[in-house]
Amino acid sequence: MKKIINDPNETVQEMLEGLVMAYPQKLQRLAETTVVMRKDVPVTGKVGLVSGGGSGHEPAHAGYVGEGMLDAAVAGEVFTSPTPDQVLEAIKAVDSGNGVFLVIKNYTGDVMNFEMAAELAEAEGIQVEKVIVNDDVAVEDSSFTTGRRGIAGTVLVHKIAGAKAEEGAELSEVKRVAEKVVANVRSMGMALTPCTVPASGEPSFQLDENEMEIGIGIHGEPGIERKRIGTAMEIADELTERILKDRAFSGDVAVMINGLGATPEMELYILNKNVQKILSEKGIHVYRTYVGEYMTSLEMAGCSLTLLELDEELKSLLDAEANTIAFSQ
Repeated sequence: MKKIINDPNETVQEMLEGLVMAYPQKLQRLAETTVVMRKDVPVTGKVGLVSGGGSGHEPAHAGYVGEGMLDAAVAGEVFTSPTPDQVLEAIKAVDSGNGVFLVIKNYTGDVMNFEMAAELAEAEGIQVEKVIVNDDVAVEDSSFTTGRRGIAGTVLVHKIAGAKAEEGAELSEVKRVAEKVVANVRSMGMALTPCTVPASGEPSFQLDENEMEIGIGIHGEPGIERKRIGTAMEIADELTERILKDRAFSGDVAVMINGLGATPEMELYILNKNVQKILSEKGIHVYRTYVGEYMTSLEMAGCSLTLLELDEELKSLLDAEANTIAFSQ
């Protein structure tokens, strides 16, 4: 294992300290917790947005804390859900009296712990709603989930629900648009190499030099097929075909080409070129494109493709201003 760390057991705490030190004008850490928040929480008259999950997916989730997206992100240990008490502290910190909305990726630990925190918050008089993101078309169930996994499409839920909340919308309206995004978004990933969790020091899986894994999860979970490495065009074909087979996209879409931690931007842009060609040939119009690292898996080499079908409301919210350290427009 080659990593720039000190104590493997202090990795998350040291990361959070360094993150807030890097952006003190935008972020603050809630004392005695793993919660990273906007400097101005709670924002008067606004629904608070909270997300989070295991660390190792940076810039998710703290990278999306800021104006137009999340009010707070809760970090768990690497690939491990944050505890209910940490999530509860985030909910309490961002509540301005207008309620709090939770964006939860569909992993068993995340769902259980965030829902438990919501119940505790409601017992204290805070109104809480949630959405569970399950955009991964690769597998129906996995070692981490019941049902489909939540992966990079979660970032687009953060963006659109965050824009709606920034408008001053009520909690029910924030939930409605978030559910629309979940219904309209699909993702699929692949890997060229595994990743290594600092505390274990061992790769999450093994691949031969000439192999790739199709349908990999963001924690190194097995995919649906292991095969010889293909060209960028072949990978684009495979990912796009499986997404379009799952949902009939038409009209305008947003495209996200997401690197998993160790994929050069050069390769992501090549993949994007091929995905755009495929979509154009199928009569699907690309309204917005995002290329970069949005939800990683430590140092895994690979990528995921996300498609989100857009209507006029979703376009407007996607276009709205956001000002976070990992997503600004």
